[in-house]
Amino acid sequence: MASPKVAVVGAGVIGLSTALCITETCPSCSVTVLSDQFSPNTTSDVAAGMLIPHTYPDTPIHRQKQWFKETFTYLFAISNSAEASEAGIHLVSGLKATGTQMYTRKVADLWELHSEYDIVVNCAGIGAHQLVGDKQLFPVRGQVLKVHAPWVKHFIRDGDGLTYIYPGIHRVTLGGTREEGSWSLSPDDGTTRDIFDRCCSLEPSLHGAQDIQVKVGLRPSRQCVRVQREVLSQGGVKLPVVHNYGHGAGGFSVHRGTANEAAHLVEECISALQGSSLRAKL
Repeated sequence: MASPKVAVVGAGVIGLSTALCITETCPSCSVTVLSDQFSPNTTSDVAAGMLIPHTYPDTPIHRQKQWFKETFTYLFAISNSAEASEAGIHLVSGLKATGTQMYTRKVADLWELHSEYDIVVNCAGIGAHQLVGDKQLFPVRGQVLKVHAPWVKHFIRDGDGLTYIYPGIHRVTLGGTREEGSWSLSPDDGTTRDIFDRCCSLEPSLHGAQDIQVKVGLRPSRQCVRVQREVLSQGGVKLPVVHNYGHGAGGFSVHRGTANEAAHLVEECISALQGSSLRAKL
């Protein structure tokens, strides 16, 4: 068959990582990223982006360890490379270098892509609740502050991890909240004051922070991350789908590992399609 056309739905850290891994694992593929939101307007942009092990109760522990190990190894290599200072834009620049296309598009149903793409990869995060009707997926709302405080060089994390100060390349992230079941993306003023007070109690110099921005994101949470193949079918027409979503608060910590696994599932889909094409010719 001709170069397989793959659509990745979602442009957060999971979607971009998966698209990159697909181009690396299946170089003959033509990969397109489709999303109604790109950086800096994704849930991933709200996150502090700390590499901290996260537990998924219904995912086998050996699988979780493999995801984390692959992610750690990948990020450690970047931290020791010439790209370290630009790591915040590494995925986007890396994808552009591979020729991956990116289009702003809201996908309401995966099936709508069946006439345009051979394989669809669902990395829609919390959007998968509606996109594929996954009732096991639920939001855990997080509100954070992004502030200008360049003198803060080291992270501080309270015992339960609810209060934290994480310096980034350009801004410091102050957090946070964990509100299970809340779909609200509107900042709460009382929560803003509470977060700021809690963080100032850990680092009093933050009273001098400037340009305070309030961000809200919905962590796409599930008891088990869904990295899985599926075949959609209508009227005898089939569409191979690979799911990679439901990472909750641990998306950054396992993004490369789950992206690698999803890319290998795409590779399996391509083999199945090529087998079907060959049998059709015979």
